Amino acid sequence: MTDTGKYPLGEIHAFDFDGTLTRRDTLLEFIRYAKGAKAFLLCFARFSPWLVMMKMGLYPNWKAKQRVFSYCFKGMAEADFNALCARFAKEKAGLLRPKGMQRVRDVLAGGGKVVIVSASVNNWVEPFFTGMDGVFVVGTMIGVRDGVLTGRFATRNCYGPEKVNRLLQLYPERTEYRLTAYGDSRGDSELLDFADESHYKPFR
Repeated sequence: MTDTGKYPLGEIHAFDFDGTLTRRDTLLEFIRYAKGAKAFLLCFARFSPWLVMMKMGLYPNWKAKQRVFSYCFKGMAEADFNALCARFAKEKAGLLRPKGMQRVRDVLAGGGKVVIVSASVNNWVEPFFTGMDGVFVVGTMIGVRDGVLTGRFATRNCYGPEKVNRLLQLYPERTEYRLTAYGDSRGDSELLDFADESHYKPFR
């Protein structure tokens, strides 16, 4: 049990989403779901040069991701996009790792706070936690103008050091809570190092 004198804000558990709480990357799954298998393959064939350079560290992660997102969803009505995200979460609940989701429920039952810190877009991450009071999603936010997706991101891609920055925006009093972090990739390294307790690939 957390020492409430030492940690007035109690326990905060920060979970990465893709690969940690899910079996696969949800950006890819969402595009496949929204556009169909053929359009999905054509999209990634078109952007493969940037994706390869990204994997080699020669092209920024956020730029490659924004290029793909813009190509697939720029100009779509925000209301339609959100409805699509809700259907995706409902129909693809099997993407979630049961052990990971059980840990989320256990933390909430024990009075802890849960923050999902994800490079994926808030709009499709949040519906996976519908009905789970106490879960807050911090992800990459998308640009919208006049109710239409601009194809650009409204925030920095929530990846690497940005995960720590975004968590501190939410809970800046770092000495007043005990942080446990869960991740599965190099994009989570800074968050795992920042935590009092960290778990790498814990739910596999």
